[in-house]
Amino acid sequence: MGGNTEVVVIGGGYAGVMAANRLTARDDVTVTVVNPRPSFVPRLRLHQVVGGSHSGTVRYEEVLADRVRLVVDSVARIDVHARVVVLESGASVGYDRLVYAVGSTGARPAVPGVAEHAHQVAELESAERLKSAVAALPAGVPVTVVGAGPTGIETAAELAEGGRPVTLVCGGVLGPYLHPRARRSAARRFAALGVTVLDGPGTKVTEVTARAVRLADGRTVDGGLTVWTAGFGVPDLAARSGLSTDAEGRLLTDETLTSVDDERIVAAGDCSAPSDLPFRMSAYVAGCLGAHAADTVLARLAGVRPEPVDMSFNAMCLSFGRRTAIFQIAHKDDRAMRIYVGGRAGAKLKELACTLSVKHLTEEAREPGAHSWPKDGGHRPRLLRERAVRTTDVPEHAA
Repeated sequence: MGGNTEVVVIGGGYAGVMAANRLTARDDVTVTVVNPRPSFVPRLRLHQVVGGSHSGTVRYEEVLADRVRLVVDSVARIDVHARVVVLESGASVGYDRLVYAVGSTGARPAVPGVAEHAHQVAELESAERLKSAVAALPAGVPVTVVGAGPTGIETAAELAEGGRPVTLVCGGVLGPYLHPRARRSAARRFAALGVTVLDGPGTKVTEVTARAVRLADGRTVDGGLTVWTAGFGVPDLAARSGLSTDAEGRLLTDETLTSVDDERIVAAGDCSAPSDLPFRMSAYVAGCLGAHAADTVLARLAGVRPEPVDMSFNAMCLSFGRRTAIFQIAHKDDRAMRIYVGGRAGAKLKELACTLSVKHLTEEAREPGAHSWPKDGGHRPRLLRERAVRTTDVPEHAA
């Protein structure tokens, strides 16, 4: 392919930065990242922003390759036919290839009162607002955290370690991903921190007020502030731009991460749904998908058939404040094993994982193509085959 190729990356998170850096492997590719913030946000640190132990930002000069141009703006829409990204400022950026890496946001469920009264931690600005709101609460006034996934667990622990009375409302199981052995360890750690854990089917929240949350089993949990961490959302940019998405708004792609609508568009990270079977949201997955999205673009530019995405999983790590964590070991197909590392050793592994999530970006910036990850080879093809069988087995009248 002759001439220069303009590639625009929408989103400057783990996936977008990894893709942008990797694309600089070719001298005839010009890469532009469009991102609404002037600094990189390592989202693994947002609960630390709330607790005051991290700023939640890293300078883009540290993680982006020198050849990558950064445009600080938000994207209003993608004009697929004209191959132009229209910005909120009114400017536009043309592209030959597009990497869609807009990430995810916190959920705004239809639970009464959430939008009006609950704080979130999913983005830097919301974490900073929550930090200020907690600081403004009188000493001893409790905080209620809703949601017992990684964000809820880590935020609850951070606040409790800082001396704040905390109730964690699980809405189901504490740490659903964790193996039962690790889950029991998590419960013990919360007990040591003084966190009240409410779990079980009756703990789904039915209403949030200014000073309380109401549960499905009729209980009311009083508190001075509510933090909502249950669920996720994705920006609706793809849908607004006329591209096919899954039910959650993630861009639908094939197994090479190529949009089902346009070969010139690839997607990576939380906002992508390969074969309508998205991967678990995490910084690790985002980085791998960002690298693979870049590889797909580079393969097409070289006239080579892109490879299907392949990765295995190794762990999930959850911090319980600054001194303790659980490093949950996983099978390649992302099922939790009985094995986990807890305590201070777990905290060291958690910190290492957070550090590496940024270090991988800086290494890719210096040496495009350097990032690699363990492959599985069998699990994802098996999932696709099983889904095909289920679809085939659905009775015609039930379709």
